Amino acid sequence: MSCPLLFAKTAEGLYFKPSSSAAASEQQDPAIFAAAQKQSVLSVPLEEFPVHGEITKVAALLGFIAFKLNKYAVIANTVQETGRLNEHIIYKVVQHSVVPINPRSTLIDSDDAEYLKLLESQLSTATLFFSYTYDLTNSLQRNEKIGNPHWETADTRFFWNHYITEELRSLTTKDQRVGRFIQPFIYGYAKSVDTILNSAPVTIGLITRRSRFRAGTRYFRRGVDEDGNVGNFNETEQISIVQNNDNTSEVFSFLQTRGSVPVYWAEINNLKYKPNLVLGENSVESAKKHFDNQVQLYGDNYLVNLVNQKGHELPVKRAYEQTVDALDNPKLHYIYFDFHHECRNMQWHRVKLLIDQLVQMGLSNADFFHKVVSRDGFTTLKVVSEQKSTVRTNCMDCLDRTNVVQSVLAHWLLQKEFETAKIVSEGQLWEINRSLLSLFQNLWADNADAVSISYSGTGALKTDFTRTGKRTKLGAFNDFVNSASRYYQNNLTDGPRQDSYDLFLGNFKPYDASFASPFQDRRPLIIQLIPTILYASLTVLGATIFFPKNHFTSSKNLLFFLTASIMVLLSGNFVIKNGMQYVNWPKLVNVGFLATNRGFDVKGKGSNNLKYVISSNFTKPSSSKKE
Repeated sequence: MSCPLLFAKTAEGLYFKPSSSAAASEQQDPAIFAAAQKQSVLSVPLEEFPVHGEITKVAALLGFIAFKLNKYAVIANTVQETGRLNEHIIYKVVQHSVVPINPRSTLIDSDDAEYLKLLESQLSTATLFFSYTYDLTNSLQRNEKIGNPHWETADTRFFWNHYITEELRSLTTKDQRVGRFIQPFIYGYAKSVDTILNSAPVTIGLITRRSRFRAGTRYFRRGVDEDGNVGNFNETEQISIVQNNDNTSEVFSFLQTRGSVPVYWAEINNLKYKPNLVLGENSVESAKKHFDNQVQLYGDNYLVNLVNQKGHELPVKRAYEQTVDALDNPKLHYIYFDFHHECRNMQWHRVKLLIDQLVQMGLSNADFFHKVVSRDGFTTLKVVSEQKSTVRTNCMDCLDRTNVVQSVLAHWLLQKEFETAKIVSEGQLWEINRSLLSLFQNLWADNADAVSISYSGTGALKTDFTRTGKRTKLGAFNDFVNSASRYYQNNLTDGPRQDSYDLFLGNFKPYDASFASPFQDRRPLIIQLIPTILYASLTVLGATIFFPKNHFTSSKNLLFFLTASIMVLLSGNFVIKNGMQYVNWPKLVNVGFLATNRGFDVKGKGSNNLKYVISSNFTKPSSSKKE
């Protein structure tokens, strides 16, 4: 794996080499040179690394990304430790930099400036984690089979910087030593805490890996694509380590997954609080690809569906059930749990009823990965058991309800793990240790927030239950605030956020794009002007009310007041009726459920003006037409 690097910026380009403190045999390592003139990345002898000038130590090199005119190095400058798993240190990126390969270049157009903003936005909000000695993209069970960590064995689903390491990976075909510069990062959550339970040292860790396939924001990446990838897919691994008295440790791992309902569906924003729900057709083949892959990776899948069974969400529930029935896969065990009905009036403890149903279907609380390791954690002495199934949970967003259910399942499994490690007797509940319970609850609540912020833009709802085990009125109020914030962001600011994902992950390559700017506003002029008229009318209306000339009832003031009021009503009504045209849609990659109609000028001739409409591949289900 990688190590900390020394970084030098020169007029000729950028140099990187392993830091002397991290490389035991530095003379055998190459240096990486990003040439300013050729805009290319090369492997060069270590002697070419500058000995004078601006040389700094950095944590890692994420990779290189090219726009239309320039190429940039993406660097993790500083990191902080978030925990240790068997002496493997986990780091979180806390400061980054984006450095042009050619520092003297003044060639930057408006599009490249926008791409830079998107890249900075992605890096500033992403929660990126890595370890120099442990592969965070893989679970404990997968790593056990792989052996020594290496970028080539990283799980590409969760290798977040996979695209921007493309040049480095290509260089390894000529010089394998370049692999020292390739550091896989995950986007998600990774933290561990240490405590004592019944005199035994215990470590609890939680790792969530976000898939880079079909990644994005809440309303722009939902459902399944033709390759079987689903929106907001995350793998969450709870790790517990118990130190024995004989210089060994018991290590446990429990995996869960979450992901959008694997059918073609979307909720299309229109400035109203409840967006338009639409469904596509012929999802079975794509769902089959998804579940075939899940079964191959995890074994039996227990599919916990938490969407509502009436109202707005009902068509999604029906589509999911019809798809699972059509697949008729004996490895898929579908279970519906009416979350809002069972847990109404803040009776959140009733989520445990779901566990009883899962047990009846065959889920075992002993289905986890378990091994015994040496005290330093680097040597496996015995693999006791492997996890052979997983629970795949979803609600509409795979956020709030899903978080609650996953934490309850993890709590349940932890009891069996501690009993297996013989630090609690059968029937002795581990949560009577209030300190450990608090650490556990806060780990899961922080994880919920991390997953939610990356997808919806706000922290998770219902985390008061996850943190305390109780639903509170203050928690309900915080949920209201977060819901309002989600509405604003999902309608008016998520377009650029989605673009930042597509840019960083390589779904859109600026150097392959057409000459036309993707950022140009091509909506009809009237669509563009109406908000300005609305804002101006509101300003006049406010001025006549709060800062009237002479008296409010003067004829001149009343004329301004009535005119502004009429303009506010007319323009406001226009915006509401044409809500889809005012949503901040992504500009780089088609979201799939939208199409654009070309407008016409006053003479009836075609124009370049575009208007957003629902794609003909999606229709509004009959049961939700009144919603």
